[in-house]
Amino acid sequence: MPLTIQLHPSENQTAFNLKRWRELLADPELARLPYRVETDRHGHILMSPPPAPPHGKKQNRIGTLLEQILPNGHVVTECPVSTPDGVKAIDVAWLAPERGQEADTETCLTRAPEICVEILSPSNTAVEIDEKIALYFEAGAREVWICQQDGTLKFHFSSPPKIRESSELCPQFPPLISS
Repeated sequence: MPLTIQLHPSENQTAFNLKRWRELLADPELARLPYRVETDRHGHILMSPPPAPPHGKKQNRIGTLLEQILPNGHVVTECPVSTPDGVKAIDVAWLAPERGQEADTETCLTRAPEICVEILSPSNTAVEIDEKIALYFEAGAREVWICQQDGTLKFHFSSPPKIRESSELCPQFPPLISS
């Protein structure tokens, strides 16, 4: 029988995530490591190697396009956000214009950006990505975009239809990006 874990968003989890994230940011030994760091809901460190260059190229291209198409908002890469399952790093995030102060001053967002973009790597599993999509929506995202390895984008929403042909917040964004 499969195990189901019910994660509940709570002020306590957010406070815990922020406290733990501040501890990790202050650790000079951790800062020297060349890994991407996230946490789980218990505060345990999850490390993965830095992504390959094609991942970074897609990240840059998506961020640049978002800045061009939605110039009043704020684009952040490797954006940490507190979720019910710890702190996750969003590959590319777009925050609405009124959230500029957060983009400039917060070390970890307590509410997900309006647009969260995950760029798939060969090591990502479907279950892992499905969990991140759910966590970002739970944390307040309006849209979650998944960029496939070939540059194809899938636009996810919390209401049906769950996957659409284009973004509602950025309808001009192309469904295929070149790196």
